[in-house]
Amino acid sequence: MRRAIVRGTGHYLPERVVENSWFEDKLDTSDEWIRARTGIERRHFAAEDQGTSDLAIRAAQAALADAGIEAGQVDAVIVATSTPDLTFPSVATMVQAGLGMRGGFAYDLQAVCAGFVYALANADAMIRSGLAERVLVIGAETFSRIMDWSDRGTCVLFGDGAGAVLLEAAEGEGVAADRGILATDLNSDGQYRDLLYVDGGVASTGTAGHLRMQGNLVFRHAVEKLADTAHRALDKAGLTAEQVDWLVPHQANLRIIEATAKRMHLPMEKVVLTVADHGNTSAASIPLALSVANAEGRFQPGDVLVAEAIGGGLAWGSVVLRW
Repeated sequence: MRRAIVRGTGHYLPERVVENSWFEDKLDTSDEWIRARTGIERRHFAAEDQGTSDLAIRAAQAALADAGIEAGQVDAVIVATSTPDLTFPSVATMVQAGLGMRGGFAYDLQAVCAGFVYALANADAMIRSGLAERVLVIGAETFSRIMDWSDRGTCVLFGDGAGAVLLEAAEGEGVAADRGILATDLNSDGQYRDLLYVDGGVASTGTAGHLRMQGNLVFRHAVEKLADTAHRALDKAGLTAEQVDWLVPHQANLRIIEATAKRMHLPMEKVVLTVADHGNTSAASIPLALSVANAEGRFQPGDVLVAEAIGGGLAWGSVVLRW
């Protein structure tokens, strides 16, 4: 059977690094308060002249270089983002142009922080069906553009960045020992939309709006739903939590990550963590973590990885893959 294997990874972080101390003279907060409640120490903010597409292009170029593949050999580009440069055209078509691609197809996918997991599932389905041989899957965000800088419960959490993965078709045996994406699990429940949302939009206010969140309720749903989706995906793959080598979670909050790992009976030594340096980069957080860990040589051939995320919608899901 056809499998979608990871051929290359890449990421890009804007040059501007914002330490927790930057907020201390603007809000009733402190470096200690932020670290204790989130695990975040710093984050990156895009420059005024940088759009989400600029970050995505840089991450895509890095992934192509890592894979040793030319842009013209890619069939599709999927960009998971909630902060596009424009209402349209899509960020993905901007990436396509920025890479010099003249063929294939490109589109954006919006599932907030779960966007990259949803995009991986899309790309996997296209590769399995034969619609594409190689797909660039990118998560890219400039959440600094939708922050309410007077709200200490949200503005200290988020950062900007982009990560990319190049998936390629390969033949497998249809068993859990195959390389590539083994299983996916996607979910959403719109009744919880008011827990995490942006209060603006084209058809409502005509403005980008600001992010709003009921943090305590999001925390409760995140811990429960992330562990559950991971177990369902593992069941589909014919694997158990004991066989997981690496958990690559959405980097939203260290306490959520720790609680999820505990529910999955995984030690923190098996969890990829980048939240301290990146903050919550929404759809970019998982591909950023994958790329950083891969560059550090942490993944070995045959390792089982579980990527999981939850975001506004609520939307959540997970992917199980063998490196």
